[in-house]
Amino acid sequence: MFSKILIANRGEIAVRIIKTCRRMGIATVQVYSEADAGSLAVEMADETVLIGPAPAAQSYLLADKIVEAVRQTGAEAVHPGFGFLSENAGFARRLRDEGIAFIGPNPEAIEAMGDKISSKKLAAEAGVSTVPGHMGLIETPEESVRIANQIGYPIMIKASAGGGGKGIRVAHSDADMAEGFAAVKAEALNAFGDDRVFLEKFIIDPRHIEIQVMGDKHGNVVHLFERECSIQRRNQKVIEEAPSPLLDPETRAAMGAQAVALAKAVNYDSAGTVEFVAGQDKSFFFLEMNTRLQVEHPVTELITGVDLVEQMIRSAWGEKLAFEQKDLAINGWAIESRIYAEDPYRGFLPSIGRLIRYEQPDEGDQGDYTVRNDSGVREGDEISMFYDPMIAKLCAWGETRDAAVDGMARALEDTHIHGVGHNIPFLAAVMDQPRFRSGNISTSYIKDEFPDGFHGLAPDRRQTDILIASAAAMNEIAAEASGDPSGRTDWIVLIDREAHGVSLSYDDDEALTLDLAGEDRALQLSDIDWRPGLAQFRAVLDGVPFTAEVARVADGFTIRTRAAKARVRVLSPHTAALYARLPEKVAADTSKLIASPMPGLVVAIPVTVGQEVKTGETVAIIEAMKMQNILKAERDGVVKAVSAAAGDPVAADDVLVEFE
Repeated sequence: MFSKILIANRGEIAVRIIKTCRRMGIATVQVYSEADAGSLAVEMADETVLIGPAPAAQSYLLADKIVEAVRQTGAEAVHPGFGFLSENAGFARRLRDEGIAFIGPNPEAIEAMGDKISSKKLAAEAGVSTVPGHMGLIETPEESVRIANQIGYPIMIKASAGGGGKGIRVAHSDADMAEGFAAVKAEALNAFGDDRVFLEKFIIDPRHIEIQVMGDKHGNVVHLFERECSIQRRNQKVIEEAPSPLLDPETRAAMGAQAVALAKAVNYDSAGTVEFVAGQDKSFFFLEMNTRLQVEHPVTELITGVDLVEQMIRSAWGEKLAFEQKDLAINGWAIESRIYAEDPYRGFLPSIGRLIRYEQPDEGDQGDYTVRNDSGVREGDEISMFYDPMIAKLCAWGETRDAAVDGMARALEDTHIHGVGHNIPFLAAVMDQPRFRSGNISTSYIKDEFPDGFHGLAPDRRQTDILIASAAAMNEIAAEASGDPSGRTDWIVLIDREAHGVSLSYDDDEALTLDLAGEDRALQLSDIDWRPGLAQFRAVLDGVPFTAEVARVADGFTIRTRAAKARVRVLSPHTAALYARLPEKVAADTSKLIASPMPGLVVAIPVTVGQEVKTGETVAIIEAMKMQNILKAERDGVVKAVSAAAGDPVAADDVLVEFE
């Protein structure tokens, strides 16, 4: 077996690879950019090599730097993780030519499957059903519009070298096609160094289901069942699960057989994923093959017990697969939530900054569920604008899908992040949605369920009870800690402006009883774990444990329980009556301003002072996290001022354009 492996990646996947290498007794070398000098992966690795400045194009994407680091450290193999050089056939071929093992498929397989156009042709030749589209390269917006009209809208515009949700747009009209074609080419060139674009028919109400395959260098290939990846936003997977709630055993076997046949057709010899778009009627069509480890591989590992990173290493060494298809079976259900540094309340725009607080849930067996958390950051680390904004991949396993969903919801409760925007409230909202729990999902799920964006959810009855009980208990604890207990037992709890009368008492076991005025019911709060200064309030309410995110404010608390967040005040009846008379605060008028919705770099501001602008016209383009965001005018107007220029760095809420 290899004695030393170099990891040509960063973040959580680098940490993930190091953990398997440690278990196998293999030393690790971690390459890093200047931005990652203090990262967890650098801390964990046995050796480290600095390979360049923060931008990936000057560090992680430079094959020369990687090869030089291999020579410098005496590593025998390179694991590329995902992204960066993981699907670069030229890089894999260069390593092979220089006698360095590539922990991934052979370069010929990468070349055949990594290109979205050639892979579709090969799939069709292998008898795999494919989505209708135009497989030839398209050079101009005019040509793309002409071809789109031949195929029929809606059309998916895709970068040939794309992946990770980058370089994809859906066009519903000629105008969409012309604008989207230019945007996809620009994103593709920036993210992959390859601006080739192709078109395919967009399947309405589809599901995204993929098959995990694993091959060795002796011609053996198996599949490790499927993953459902339909919960997506901007073509970026957000929540994945294994198995899929759609598939029956017959469809699963058919998809698995096609995936294996395709892999064998290109002599595939590592971990890879064959992606399908599936109709609600269980029809399915080949999309593409990802010739690398997938971000969502942990859910497959949780239901099969197979360490895919270990199998990749063993295959690269030349070992035969230690199992056959008949040895593999699905055990239970697993769900993965991608926790991103992004603000769901601002259209999920990227958020950068320092993780001032990062409390993670306990991993392992939690009774009814099991938790796994793949994270590449620690409290105090900085989320950089140069890379993907992922903080962690939080996974929950249960014997049934319902158990896995319940476990994920609790694990999300036990995760606390402060310092950057994060999508935990949104992920929690999905776990609580009846539609998600039913398994009736599609790739349009987020658009369908949150058509106006995510603004949090109103608390349901249990969440309202949690808000009341948590605030009342914290008010009591804080008063005792300050040495100024009031002795009052009757309070008014204001949730925003909604009043709830509460009477407090303690039973013989010191559990807190809250009698709700006018409701003829009481709440029992026990096992309270909180003291002033803690950001999480843990307790058991009516026999069911919960964790709420809390913060002390001037006249009360801000409390979030799952997707419900509220300002909660515990007041005497007299003070509550005075609060009821306070006027509502009126929001400032920002309708004449175009502000940057996120930190990033200005790509262009194609308007000038005095110019008349119509509704829907582009007024600014901002780039962040390798994605271009187009800002459009929401009304007609005349430009009064332009406050930034191409190349300028901007912060969230910086004003870019002002209208008269």
